[in-house]
Amino acid sequence: MTIKHAIKGFSKLSKEQKIEKIGSMLHDEERIMNLLKSFWHSSPKAQKLFDEFSENTISNYFFPYGVAPNLMVNGEVFMAPMVIEESSVVAAAANSARFWIERGGFHSKVISTTKTGQVHFIWEGDDKLLQNAFPALRANMLKQTKAITENMEKRGGGILDIELVNKRNEIPGYYQINASFDTRDAMGANFINTCLEDFAGVLKSDLDMNPDYGGNACQVIMSILSNYTPECIVETHVECPVSSLKDVDDCCGPMEFAKKFETAIKISKVDVFRAATHNKGIFNGIDAVALATGNDFRAIEACGHAYAARSGKYQGLTDIELSQDHFKYSLRIPLSIGSVGGLTSLHPLAKFSLELMGNPGAEKLMMIASAVGLANNFSAIKSLVTKGIQKGHMKMHLLNLLNSQGASDAEKQMAVEFFKTHKVSSKSVSGFLKQIRVSV
Repeated sequence: MTIKHAIKGFSKLSKEQKIEKIGSMLHDEERIMNLLKSFWHSSPKAQKLFDEFSENTISNYFFPYGVAPNLMVNGEVFMAPMVIEESSVVAAAANSARFWIERGGFHSKVISTTKTGQVHFIWEGDDKLLQNAFPALRANMLKQTKAITENMEKRGGGILDIELVNKRNEIPGYYQINASFDTRDAMGANFINTCLEDFAGVLKSDLDMNPDYGGNACQVIMSILSNYTPECIVETHVECPVSSLKDVDDCCGPMEFAKKFETAIKISKVDVFRAATHNKGIFNGIDAVALATGNDFRAIEACGHAYAARSGKYQGLTDIELSQDHFKYSLRIPLSIGSVGGLTSLHPLAKFSLELMGNPGAEKLMMIASAVGLANNFSAIKSLVTKGIQKGHMKMHLLNLLNSQGASDAEKQMAVEFFKTHKVSSKSVSGFLKQIRVSV
C-alpha cells in the first residue's frame, strides 16, 4: 500500500473507522475488518485496557506465552515466564535449566541498582563561576524535588547524587547535570524524568541572565533518563567439576567439550560478528522474561549492547574460567528492570508472570532474568560446539513449516514421526507433504 498524501485526523477516528480506512485503502475492507476483529479480546473491558496501552490501536498481536521450568537461582526454583515467537528459545532455556539444576543451579547477585539521568544544557559563562555556584544549585535541585522523592525515599530509594559535567571541549558551552537514582522495585523512568525536568527548571531560574553569573542565558536542550545504566549490574554464573560435563554430548569427552566451549567464548571476545550473535543469544532469554513481565526490552537491549562496547570494542558479555577440574561460566550485565509500575501491574499476564515467580522485587527479577539469559546462551554454545545449532532449531521449527504449507493434523503427526530421523528444511518438509499427499 502506497500513501500519496498525509492522512489527517487519523487518531481522532474510532477503532472501527480506522480499520475501515485501512481496509478501503487496501481495497479489501470486509476481509481486513474480519481479520483484525478476530484478534480482539472477547471481553470489551479487557480490550479497552489493551487499546489504551498504545496509540492508534486496531487489534492485538499475539505472541506465545511459554514457561521454562526448573530454573534454580540461589537455591530457589522458579518457573520462568517467556514471551517469544521462537520455540527453540524456550526449549533451550528449559533444557539448560534442567541441566544445571542437577549441578547446583544458577548463582546470582546484584552489584548495584543505580540508574542515571541527565540534563543537557548550553551556558556560555565563566566555568569557574558555574563550578562555584553548583553547590547552591545542587541544594536547590534537591529542595525543588523534595515532594517528588519523598515516597521513594521512604522505600529506601531516591536521588543518590547530582554532579556537574563540563563538556565544552566537545560542544561549545555544553554542560550536563548527571544525576544518579535508586528507584527500588520500579524501573523508574517517570520518576527520574520528572526529577530531571525540575532540575532543568532550577537551572533556568537560577542561571538564566543572572548578573551574578555574568548575565548569560541558560539554554536547556533536554532532560531525560539514560538507558545506559552501567552501574545497575547483576552477576550470574554456573559452575561444576569438568567431569560433571560428561553427559553433554556423545561425540566428545567432558574436557574436550569444555575446551571447545572456552574457545567459542574467546572468539566472542575478539570477533564482532560472532559477538553480536553471541549476545543476541543472551537477550533471547532476557527479552522473553522482560516482555512477559511488562518491562522495556528495548531499553534493556540498548544498554546491554552499549555495555558490551564499553572497552571501545564490542565483545561477548560472558566470561569463562576453566581449569583441569573446574568449569565456571558467568554473565555480568547491566539490567534495569522493574517489578512495580508501568505494565507490570496493568497487563493481566504481566501481573500473572510476577505471581508465577512469587512476586519478586526488582533485584530478584534481575537475577531471574539474567539466569534465563545465561541459560539460553549456554544452550546455544553447547549446541554450536557439538551437534550444531540447526538440527535442534529446525526440529523446533518443524510445526511452523508445516503450518505455512497448510498441513492437516494427521499430516503433522506423520511429519513429526518422520523427521525424528531426517533433516528438517523447508524443501524436505515440502517434499514430504507432496509424497504423502500423492500416496493418499
